Amino acid sequence: MPYPKGHREKVKKRIIDSARRLFNQRGFEGVSITEIMQGAGLTHGGFYSYFDGKSDLYAEVMNCFFTDPEWKACWEGVSVDLSATDVGAQVVNAYLSRQHFEDVENSCPMVALPTDVQRSGTKARQAFEVVFRAMVDVLGRSLAGRKRDALARAQAIAALSIGGMVVARTLADRSYADRLRSSCCEAALEMGGWKRSKGRSRAA
Repeated sequence: MPYPKGHREKVKKRIIDSARRLFNQRGFEGVSITEIMQGAGLTHGGFYSYFDGKSDLYAEVMNCFFTDPEWKACWEGVSVDLSATDVGAQVVNAYLSRQHFEDVENSCPMVALPTDVQRSGTKARQAFEVVFRAMVDVLGRSLAGRKRDALARAQAIAALSIGGMVVARTLADRSYADRLRSSCCEAALEMGGWKRSKGRSRAA
C-alpha cells in the first residue's frame, strides 16, 4: 500500500526535529544516528533513504525561522512576525529573551552549535552562513534612521544577539547572565534605532 502524499516530507521533518533537539542538548559528536532515529520514532535502517550521513543532516538542522517558514518560529510566549515593520526589534527581543535562554532543545542553531560548525565541513559552515545572512537581511530591512551603513549595523546587531546568548548560556551565575542578556538587548535596540517597549522587555 503506497504512503499518502507528503509522507516522505513529514518523516524527514521528524528526523530533522529530533536531530535539532539532540544536537542542541549534546552537540554533534555526542549524538548517534540511532538516537536521532529513536527520537523521531523510527529505526536506524531508514536514515540513509533520507540523508547521506550525519553531516548532511547537520546542514539541514542549521535552518532557523529566518530561512524555514515551517520552523517553530517562537518560544513559549514569544513570537516574531517577519512581515511586520518593526521586525528588527522583535527579533532582538525574541533572540535575547528568557524563553530562548531556557529552551535549549528548541534553540536557534546559531546559538547552540557554533563551535560544532567551526569544526565541521564546508557544507555545515555554508548552512550557518545562510542562516546568519538571512538574519542580517531581516534586521537590515527595518533599521531606523540612516541606511548608508545598514549592512554593518545589521551584522553587528546579529552578532551581538547571537554572541550575547552564547555567553549568557555559558555563565554559572544566572542573575549575571540575565543582566548580560538585558544589556545586549538594550545595546542592540539602540544600535537599530528601535525604542524598547514600555514595561519589561522580553529579555527580562
